[in-house]
Amino acid sequence: MLCSRTVTSESGRGERGDELGRVLVTGANGHLGRRLIHRLPDVRAVVRSERAAATLRALPEAARLEIEILDYRDGDRLTRAAVGCRYAVHLTGIIKETRSNRYTDAHEATCEALARAAAAAGVERVVYLSILGSDPSSTNACLASKGRAERILLEAETPAVILRVPLVLGPGDATTRIVAAEARARVLPLIAGGRTRTQPIYADDVVEAMIAAMTRSGLADVALDLAGPEALRQRDFVARAARLYGRRPIVLPIPLALASGLAWLAERMLANPPLTRAMLGVLSQDDCVDADAACKELGIELTPLDDALRRSLGPEASGA
Repeated sequence: MLCSRTVTSESGRGERGDELGRVLVTGANGHLGRRLIHRLPDVRAVVRSERAAATLRALPEAARLEIEILDYRDGDRLTRAAVGCRYAVHLTGIIKETRSNRYTDAHEATCEALARAAAAAGVERVVYLSILGSDPSSTNACLASKGRAERILLEAETPAVILRVPLVLGPGDATTRIVAAEARARVLPLIAGGRTRTQPIYADDVVEAMIAAMTRSGLADVALDLAGPEALRQRDFVARAARLYGRRPIVLPIPLALASGLAWLAERMLANPPLTRAMLGVLSQDDCVDADAACKELGIELTPLDDALRRSLGPEASGA
């Protein structure tokens, strides 16, 4: 079933440029970061650890990468890394807060540092990957933090484009592996029986959107809600994925109140809980946006859901 909601912006439309120049990519070792690197001719990749850097050095594109290891909140070092870069793509963020990794540090602090760095280094445009539902006034701690981070960039000196996305499907991605495990299960526990609406988008479509957000003329200081071409209940989404394996999982409903209570206990007892109430809130929100509106702004086309599932979970996924 298709859902729609009006998405508006004040941006104009233009042709995508052919020359990207050097691009600063923070969080470059993640799934989307690696797929973006594959498409870009000149990247300065910023990561937080030697382990993350090693992941990038193992890529086929490693020979044309410049890799910087730094704290994303370090404005001075980030400025030096941004010098000579035409665009910046910010891919950092968390959905789960722990005692050692807070939303404020992961979202607001990194965007403040990037805003200062981009202005000082003369970056032309910043692209920030956010989450559907982000809003400074949200009662959800994660979505409110993301919303404040967006506002920092939108009010900064350097023009910014915010792309809010839902669940992203792509071969080799950790979230996609969870979907695959759910699709193969005989009995599938789902919160609220899987009634939550999800609108998954294919990873390569997000990469296309990020490239368009950098280069498409007229896009500046705008937030776009981008999602896949179909919005459907979570249980129906898993059933679609299960067809690839010839399976039909039996759904075991888990009351939302019970899941919330268990998340509360985990927050109190564990430094790194497997589930938090804020994380649960993000996962339990309904995604239902007008995909055509953002696609028109960006000049991109979306991959049909069945094709995205086949490419992410099917036999061809191992070669992607």
